[in-house]
Order: sequence, then structure tokens, then C-alpha cells
Amino acid sequence: MKSRKSRPLAIVLAALALLLAAACGGGTGGEGTKPAAGPMNQDRAAPSRAPAQEQKAAGEETAAGEPGAREGRDTSAEQISTFALDVDTASYGYARRLLGEGRLPDPAGVRPEEFVNSFRQDYREPADDGFAVHVDGARAPENGTALLRVGLQTRREDPETRRPANLTFVVDVSGSMGEPGRLDLVRQSLHMLVDQLGPGDRISIVAFSDEAETVLSMTPATDRETLHAAVDRLAVQDSTNLEAGLTAGYAEASHAFRPVATNRVILLSDGLANTGDTSWQGILDRVEESAGKQITLLCVGVGREYGDHLMEQLADNGDGAAVYVGSADEARKVFAEQLATTLDLRARDAKAQVVFNPAVVESYHLIGYENRTLAAEDFRDDARDGGEIGPGHSVTALYRLRLRGGASGQVATATVRWQDPDTRRPAEASGSLEAGELSESLWAGMPPRFQVDVVAAAFAEYLRGREPLAGVGVRDLAGHAARLAGSTEDPMVTELAGLIGRAVELG
Repeated sequence: MKSRKSRPLAIVLAALALLLAAACGGGTGGEGTKPAAGPMNQDRAAPSRAPAQEQKAAGEETAAGEPGAREGRDTSAEQISTFALDVDTASYGYARRLLGEGRLPDPAGVRPEEFVNSFRQDYREPADDGFAVHVDGARAPENGTALLRVGLQTRREDPETRRPANLTFVVDVSGSMGEPGRLDLVRQSLHMLVDQLGPGDRISIVAFSDEAETVLSMTPATDRETLHAAVDRLAVQDSTNLEAGLTAGYAEASHAFRPVATNRVILLSDGLANTGDTSWQGILDRVEESAGKQITLLCVGVGREYGDHLMEQLADNGDGAAVYVGSADEARKVFAEQLATTLDLRARDAKAQVVFNPAVVESYHLIGYENRTLAAEDFRDDARDGGEIGPGHSVTALYRLRLRGGASGQVATATVRWQDPDTRRPAEASGSLEAGELSESLWAGMPPRFQVDVVAAAFAEYLRGREPLAGVGVRDLAGHAARLAGSTEDPMVTELAGLIGRAVELG
């Protein structure tokens, strides 16, 4: 599986940056290296943190979550930013769960791009099966700065024309899943999905604890009675051998592979592996041959204590995505309302590249995506891994810019490149923004969804570094979120306002 082979340099750079941060207590960086940890409030007691965040092994790639260098990349030396697309939302989902319980998330588990991509966007859809590229921006409160938004959108799928799916569920039934709301929620999610599937879909179920067991081999979705009965048989057992579970799951998916179908392994787990190989590298090495058959991975996280780092790295390096499900409503969203987006594919190995004009932009900083960055030359190297994007998906990236005074002309050009899921034929689409098109204010005249993106990103930056985003401080965010909840009539934005208020109380 090529995705891990393409990233050794990023892993080395991340480890070196982490060592430098530990030695110096700060420093500079950019999206190509692991940034140093930002300053925390030293005059107050450390807030309560989620206790189950995993300790990273020495030399292992660190998760995104340390504040980036505020000065960013100097365009006179480096004017191109390249990253793999990412539709993960688990970071926001788990942070929402923790804040609801009165706990602050571990800064290392806060990934701003996943906060932003958790919210609905209003980008136009393309007429074809590619991407629409949307670029806009506004000047920020911090003098001389602006926020640039790159929005990418795929066309929604008609449920009637969705390609059939081969789904192999790999279900964690270890002892830790016995916590109320874990395995029960998994079973509920699976029952929901079974009821949504069409006549061309098929399901198999693998359960794992100390060892893996095939509970149900590939079975047509029309045999709902058999499928529901298999889900009901899932019961809590012993330790968490995630390696055994995924190995058996991929073997089952490979054995039942259908070229005309979407072939996907769906892992449902709390990610707290404690038996067998517990590293994402080792686990993915075991399933490399099967995964090479274009079998994609969806990691669905559950549980009050959650192994975020393992699940995120499995998704990022296993041609997949990671979501977190903390309630029946969230399960319904993933497995019922967004079924086509969850199961099907519009693009493989999708990457974005933004080229900045040094005459207008002095420096830039990509907010988030630290562990998805690529070298500029990787953009058109189709052997380099990108992100897998489904129908109806939107992907948003925000950049903080330092502008040159009085400059005019093009600010940046954004290009997305992807491969057709079936033919592997590459394609590209682009969009650009002129300096005169920058709004004079983040809040006046900008679309409500742009403003929601700014609030979500600024909230994430507060959680992971207690620093404002381009002059946007946390004290103003709850008010902006409350105002936007009214204009968007979006319950998720209303909830965001409450989460910001809770974080300020806890912080």
C-alpha cells in the first residue's frame, strides 16, 4: 500500500521538530514540519484533560495539534503550499464529547481542519464527477493580515444510481467496549445501516478481542433478518487485538472483492489497542497486500476514552477517513443521512496546491493539515498518496496571510488534482483570487459559512495553543457563533457557540 511509503520524509521531519520543540520550548516552523508548541497560560492551573490520549512512541509521527508558527512561510523563498485532502472529522467529534462532559481535549488531538470540515458548506457543485474550486478571503483584525479560504466540492450522488457496496465491518468487542454506550452504539449504528442498504449491497462482519472471528461472511443486504441477527450476536469479550481484527477484515474484504462495487472496510472501535501490534505502521503492514486491491478504510470511533492518534493514523495512511460517533444522532448522520458520501468515492489520491503571488503575499500559514502536507513536486506525482473523497463532500482549507502594503494583483491560485476511482486517470481544476476581491472585514459582507469556518478554526487554535487566529480572540467567538446560528439556522452552529462558552469556563 503506497500511502505509507510516500511519507518517510514527513515522519522524520515531524520527529526532528518535536525534539527541537522539547529542547527549546518554542520556535518557528511551517506546514512542512512539525511546529513547536505554543505558549500556554502560565498563571493558571492546568485544566482537566482527557486521560486516555495515547503517548506517542519515540520516532513515531506526531499527531497534528501543536500551534503552528504564526509568521508562516516566506513567499520569497517558498510560494507553493501542497497537501493531501482530508475529510476526517473525528477530532471535532471527540472534542465535542469531552467538552460536553466538562473536560478539555488534549491539545495534541485538536486538528483545526477537522473542526472546519465538520460543518456544512454552501459551495457550488461541479457539473461532472470532479471538483468545483472556490477561493475567497477577507482582511483580518490583526494589522496587515487576511484569511484565505480554499473550498473544494464534489457532486452529490443520487441514491438511486449509487454503485453497489461490499462492506466488511470490523467490530471491536474487547472489554473496554463494555462501557455503556460503546458496543450498544455500535450495534445501533449497524442496525441503522443495514436498513438503509440497497439490493446490490453486501455485508460481512468480523469481530475481534484477543483474536478475530468472522461472525458473518459476505451476505446480500436483502437478507436483513440474517444481518440484524448477526449484529445482535456481538458481545463484549477480552483484550483489544486490533491488528488481528483488521487483518481478518481485510482478508474477508479481499476474498469477496467485486470490481464493480465500492469495497470498504469499516472499523468500529475505541482505538485502545493493547494486544498484538499496536502501532498503525505495523497494523497496516499486515494488510498491505489486501488493501492494495483498492479497498478503502473508514474508521468510526466510539467511547468516552478514545485512542484518537491510532485511529487517525490508520485512516490517513490506509486510504480512508476517520469520524467519531458519540450519540445515536451522530450515528444516524454517518450511516443514514450521509450514506452515499460515507460509502462511495468520487476521487482517489486527491491533493491541493496553492501558489501565492510574492508581490501581494509576504508570508502564509496553512491552518491545520500538518500531517497531510506534501512536497511541491508530489502534487503531480500520481504515485504519491492523497485523500479519498466521496460524493457530496466539501473540503475546506484556511490560510493566514501577511499582505504587502498597497499591493494589487492576484493573491493566489488553488488547484486540486485527483484520480478517477475506476480508471485512475488524473484530472485537475483551479480557481484564483485577486487582491481587490478580498473583503475588508471577516464579518461584514462575507458569506455566513465563511464566518462559521473562521469561528471553528479560531476555536481549534484556542484549544491547542490559547492563541488568537489573525486577531480573532476566543472571547468574541461565542457571540459570533450565536449570531451565525440565527442566520444559518444550523443546530451545529448553535452547539458550537455553547462549546466555546464551556471551553472558556474550563480554560
